[in-house]
Amino acid sequence: MPGRTALINFHLRHLRKSNGAFRPKAGRLRGSGITPTQPSPIKGEGLPACGIVARKRRGLPINGWLAIDKPLGMTSTAVVTRVRRLTDAAKVGHGGTLDPLASGVLPIALGEATKTVAYVMDGAKTYRWQVTWGEARSTDDAEGPVVATCAHRPSLADIEAVLPRFIGDIEQVPPAFSAVKIDGRRAYDLARAEQAVELRPRIVRIDRFTVVEAGADAAIFEVGCGKGAYIRSLARDLAKALGTVGYVSSLRRTGCGPFHELNAISLDMLEDFGHSAASANLVLPVETVLDDIPALALTEDEARRLQNGQSLSILRLAARNPHASIIAGATVRAMAEERLVALARIDGVELRPIRVLNL
Repeated sequence: MPGRTALINFHLRHLRKSNGAFRPKAGRLRGSGITPTQPSPIKGEGLPACGIVARKRRGLPINGWLAIDKPLGMTSTAVVTRVRRLTDAAKVGHGGTLDPLASGVLPIALGEATKTVAYVMDGAKTYRWQVTWGEARSTDDAEGPVVATCAHRPSLADIEAVLPRFIGDIEQVPPAFSAVKIDGRRAYDLARAEQAVELRPRIVRIDRFTVVEAGADAAIFEVGCGKGAYIRSLARDLAKALGTVGYVSSLRRTGCGPFHELNAISLDMLEDFGHSAASANLVLPVETVLDDIPALALTEDEARRLQNGQSLSILRLAARNPHASIIAGATVRAMAEERLVALARIDGVELRPIRVLNL
């Protein structure tokens, strides 16, 4: 492979031969490790001596979280796209998919917060939802066609009697129309192609399950649960336990990790603020989702070393943090003053970075 100097000399010779009209192809120059910019409309303008500059990332460097109240009928990906357009943030992601037929809290990560998405997805969630009795749908929600009916309607006493069976660690089979993978393919792709979908049961955690209101044909519930629990499966299995069939006719996520519907904002409100969302205090700190992770204070020199991928002596840090919880294998927030430097793990006598944040 030719050296970088040889490559630069080659492109300079080409530049002189073409009378300054240097037109590199898109992509990386082979062997150089450098990405060329688009050619300038003015001959040679904007090019350094070697005719090559690094490509800059588009968008504003906004870091933090937005709690968006997702409307009905919109996909989570569409929300991310709209937030990116409204804020002009360089990097945007979400912290847990909500189906189009569901509304409620959708945490949106901006910039460096995207590195902490897993801590939201693994967190507790709360839902308020309605089940309609007497019909089973192929999708276990209102989107699919009716596949079975039953005339039986459970009473409030019947419902309250069976709810304890669904609290704690329970076994649950995900819906056929779900994002669970089967031999590398999404279950919903197989279901839409009318292929057989066989999903294995798995253990999920239901912390709270209460009935809010019960009528003749429907009932409203509130549920607090852990990662991976499907409300559609819960409704399906509850109806079966009550000797009938049912489907989720409405679903709203009221909480996701530290985010709650009371402090969530609509997309219309975000549009009103636009690019000034960060200065309007709508963007919450990256650390919002890390409050339950113990903090460990670093000096600025230690912070630089950790951000450069170097490990630190846990003994020195323990001496300076006598009240910190230092447990082998634990994850900590490495802090320099009030600035989050990295998420790090205590590995033997060393502190090793696992997620470096550039804040």
